[in-house]
Amino acid sequence: MVRAGGILKIAALVFAFLLAVFLAFQLLEINMDFNLNNVISRSMPVNEPSIKPLKYKCGMSKLCPAGHLAFKMASGAASVVGPRICLDDKLLMSGVKNNVGRGINIALINGRTGDLINTAFFDMWGGDVAPLIKLVKGIEDGTIVMMASFDDAATKLNDEARKLIADLGSSIVSNLGFRDNWIFVGGKGIKTKSPFEQHIKNSADTNKFEGWPEVLEMEGCVPQRQD
Repeated sequence: MVRAGGILKIAALVFAFLLAVFLAFQLLEINMDFNLNNVISRSMPVNEPSIKPLKYKCGMSKLCPAGHLAFKMASGAASVVGPRICLDDKLLMSGVKNNVGRGINIALINGRTGDLINTAFFDMWGGDVAPLIKLVKGIEDGTIVMMASFDDAATKLNDEARKLIADLGSSIVSNLGFRDNWIFVGGKGIKTKSPFEQHIKNSADTNKFEGWPEVLEMEGCVPQRQD
């Protein structure tokens, strides 16, 4: 017959065993939970601050070197949206400023300071080319000249007007046709052809809009006059 003391010893051993098993399972569960959380935290994306692309003057994608003026411009869109000309982070011409119109849109800038001298537009469909010729002839040496088409910039252009604009550095104006899109940056007294010029022909096969080609955009850095 088992004595009471023996029963108590056996019960104590069983309790100790069960307690050890319970504690072991608890430790195992805590360890598994820690490891699982560690894995999840490593696999989850870190909420890093989003890096926005840098934008420079006039919304350009690059920084202009010292001694240069940043510009960004666009031609008109069909006969609906006027051209846009920005220089050195200043909006010079746009539909919002209400200083653009059908034909050739022109901004004249002081080549040394970058200050705006004048803006004008000339209707080359229903207007007269004489005022355009007069303005171009009166441009002073060292002036930066920015031009953008809107709707039709060519119909009234004669040989004299085309020659005067070509002398500002344009390689394309001599072949500019009805409703072609065209943007150009040149200067009075320039000795070479300007690298800042874009052109797209009005063609029924390639036009983006009915009767008009797609909008042209251009950006760049114009060297300031130092002398």
